Amino acid sequence: MRFGINTIDEFDVAGKTVLCRVDMNQPVDRATDTLKSTQRIEACAPTLKELSDKGAKVVVLAHQGSDIEYQNFYCTRPHAKVLSTLLGKEVKWVEDVCGPTAREAIRNMKDGDVILLDNVRFCSEEQTLFELKLKLSHEEQAKTQVVTKLAPLADLYVCDAFAAAHRDQPTLCGFEQVLPSAMGRLFEKEYCVISELMEDPAKPCVFVLGGSKISDAFIMMETVLKSGSADLVLTGGLAGNILLHAMGRPIGQKSIDFIYAKNYEEYIEKARVLYEAYPDRIVLPVDLGGVEDGKRVEYTPDNVPEDFSAIDIGSETIRMYCDHIAKAKTVFVNGPMGVFEDTLSEDGTKKIFEALGETGAYTVVGGGDSVTAAKKYKVTDKLGYVCTGGGALIRFLTGEELPVVKALRHAAR
Repeated sequence: MRFGINTIDEFDVAGKTVLCRVDMNQPVDRATDTLKSTQRIEACAPTLKELSDKGAKVVVLAHQGSDIEYQNFYCTRPHAKVLSTLLGKEVKWVEDVCGPTAREAIRNMKDGDVILLDNVRFCSEEQTLFELKLKLSHEEQAKTQVVTKLAPLADLYVCDAFAAAHRDQPTLCGFEQVLPSAMGRLFEKEYCVISELMEDPAKPCVFVLGGSKISDAFIMMETVLKSGSADLVLTGGLAGNILLHAMGRPIGQKSIDFIYAKNYEEYIEKARVLYEAYPDRIVLPVDLGGVEDGKRVEYTPDNVPEDFSAIDIGSETIRMYCDHIAKAKTVFVNGPMGVFEDTLSEDGTKKIFEALGETGAYTVVGGGDSVTAAKKYKVTDKLGYVCTGGGALIRFLTGEELPVVKALRHAAR
């Protein structure tokens, strides 16, 4: 047991049916039915292999995408193909989560088998909107369909989804109420490394927050500023655009239309209130990058064209942010500065990550896109620690007891 949580070592899993909740949420290419990255699957594979090699019947539960950020909301079929390669054995994909097909597949498993159920967020009880609006207690989550239908078929629940440990959903917090439970090897590693790191973080501490997961970005920003964890927050990506728009600074009509098309308008007022509360600690982009006629262009807020689409930070902002990173003692990064998949809009992300590789600060990178960017720009080996979690990492750093940690500790007691 570590930190009041059971590890796999506490259990003899041979011949047992183990429900293993992982986080292998990755960007999806729908046209080819493939994943654009496999880092998170690679990270959780050792736990699944260990359980299978010890003779467990391993039932893998995972989510893919979000009902709020809908673009990567997809089935888990491509994940099963990747897992099969990594584990060196067939991982059967089941096109069901907790219905008759899934339950029958679990009943028919043999020792050492691994099956992957479909996207758990296809169940309404697992969706983000359900979580945010209803706020079920862990005891109530144990009574949801996914738990009541799957738990009776299992002997043990293992959570290896540290990246989703800040979520309060049935497959993450409900099973611990009714089954013996443990954390997986990836969860154990990330929890322990980050715990040790944050006992005494060096100052100044700079957070770099970007990406497109707006709900996470604003919760993170508010939390680390309020708690004093962050001396500075450097903003980019969609979060940076929303903050600029909230403060009345031009970002181009196409950028504004995108915010409203994604139903993110509620964050405009939150951004204004947040910036007015911490104007000296939130750093906004001073110029923006975009693409026009197949070429990269940059504008300062006073000369942004009416129909502009801001998809990166500009050169002056890049220089300013790199300077802050160079002077920091600890740097936490979650999310890219722009659309880094395109060479015309990758400058911000590329140069920020190169600066992370050169700084003398202790660097921690979290979140799927950030992990992908670190690998793309070949700086992974130069970073202090790379964590699969984004939202979970930053909430954990503030001292908040994550819902999944609370549930696992309950199970251990």
